[in-house]
Amino acid sequence: MGWNPRTWLSRETLGKDAAAGLILGIEAVPDGLAAGVLAGVNPLAGLYGYLFGMAGAAVLTGSALMAVQATSAMALVVSDAGLESAPDPHRSLSTLAMMTGIVMAVAGLVRAGRLVSFVPTAVMTGFVTAIGINIVLGQLSNLTGYQGRGPNRLLKTVDVFLNIGQWSIPSLVCGAITVLVILSFRSTRIGSLSLVLAVIVGSAAAALLNLWVGHPALLLDDIVDVPRSLPVPVLPDLADAPNLLIPAVSLAFIGLVQGAAVSAGIPTRDGRRVDTNRDFIGQGAGNIVSGLFQGMPVGGSMAGSSILVQSGAKSRVSLFVASGVMVLVILFAADAVGYIAMPSLAGLLVYVGVLTVKPSRVHSVVKSGPLPAAIMAVTFALTLVIPLQFAVLVGVGLGIILYVAEQSNQIRVRWLQIEDDGRTRETDPPAVVPGGRAVILQPYGSLFFASAPVFEKQLPAVDATSRGAVVIVRLRGIDQIGLSHVDVLRRFAAQLREVDGALKVVAAEAAVIARLDAGGLAGDIGPENIYKGNEWIGATVRRAYDDAAREIEARG
Repeated sequence: MGWNPRTWLSRETLGKDAAAGLILGIEAVPDGLAAGVLAGVNPLAGLYGYLFGMAGAAVLTGSALMAVQATSAMALVVSDAGLESAPDPHRSLSTLAMMTGIVMAVAGLVRAGRLVSFVPTAVMTGFVTAIGINIVLGQLSNLTGYQGRGPNRLLKTVDVFLNIGQWSIPSLVCGAITVLVILSFRSTRIGSLSLVLAVIVGSAAAALLNLWVGHPALLLDDIVDVPRSLPVPVLPDLADAPNLLIPAVSLAFIGLVQGAAVSAGIPTRDGRRVDTNRDFIGQGAGNIVSGLFQGMPVGGSMAGSSILVQSGAKSRVSLFVASGVMVLVILFAADAVGYIAMPSLAGLLVYVGVLTVKPSRVHSVVKSGPLPAAIMAVTFALTLVIPLQFAVLVGVGLGIILYVAEQSNQIRVRWLQIEDDGRTRETDPPAVVPGGRAVILQPYGSLFFASAPVFEKQLPAVDATSRGAVVIVRLRGIDQIGLSHVDVLRRFAAQLREVDGALKVVAAEAAVIARLDAGGLAGDIGPENIYKGNEWIGATVRRAYDDAAREIEARG
């Protein structure tokens, strides 16, 4: 549904939307702060991203119940973007969010929605699994109260465990209580509010322990002043744009892939398929609004969207209610927000990180073959050791390699044999082209450039025993052919000519015939030996077969 307030403000749905929005709005406060912590920026930037990103995207998304929030994967990319070295990190973060939104909106306008389906499962499984591990490792410092030192998360983790004596007992107890409360209440009736309850209980425990135990747990108020007002708009810093381009593209890619999963998994009221490209535009708008109001980059969140569905939301009004609840919390409960304990947010994130790792998906990829398993392992390793914005781009490259490798191995050549009674049977091709016979070969699969070596290897050999043979290559069902395949056919035709044989080609698509001509095959074998197929299945190949039989008979 689009911009139609009359439909949204229906008496039948308003009550359910208000209740669902209230639940999401309350849950989004600790979740948004946690996203800011995970990104290594001002936690309020995560809160503002949730607030303004949700409201800004809700107007334009095709999915009425898509909650656009700061996802864990996107937060980690922000963490690795190097914003702390910028002259004004806060403004750079806003600029990054707006650039991410522009990339997303452009992707929607050029209708790039179908491209996300080309991301292989192996790449996404390796990436998401490493994201889960990164979330856990990245929160060990907040969870233990000791700030690990090192150039990346792995070395910081090592440093944390080498300094166990400097851990904070209040921080550990606070984080443990937070996780325990989540596990205790997640599957109950108040499961949608278990995160909020866990942060409240964990923070209360931290406040009590801080009174009696040294090395106190860090509170939100200790690292940032929680304002009692909404942020003022800021303009992007164009000087930062070149340095932020790669992180913006990586963030947009992650957000769009996750958003596509939300589009496919969240039901619509009318049962129609959601326009993914429109969701892209909506997410882009959400990021632009988020950046304008000092928020961090956001994307379609399956967790937030699921809360709305499980809470009975019926329209996008629930998203505006959730944003309104967050506004009220900021304006009237800022003091309470300042008492939130950082180890409690860390415990929440550790729980999220553990849930992100799906052993069953990893097992499925491993079972699918050595190549997908290797791609998954490489993606996983790179995501752990290099900045995430580069790991995302490497993952896309690995996905392309995997696609090319799989497609190149899917080509298969079969031998069509026409019997005397007119029946046709299909078998494996002979090892050597039999002499004095008409042989029909039918390739199946994609004839793009990478499969040319596999195609050539499956063609039968030509030797002295092949004298006088005529081979017909039938390209029915093939709508594209690479020049590398045309070169294979030219070499095959030359081998047949050396033993007084010939090659004929049957093709149904004009584009394929044009490529055969452009590649020089028509000049090699003569245009009369390239047959244009028609709507009658088998008629053209039988005509070519009859011509071949007459030629063989004429040669004696």
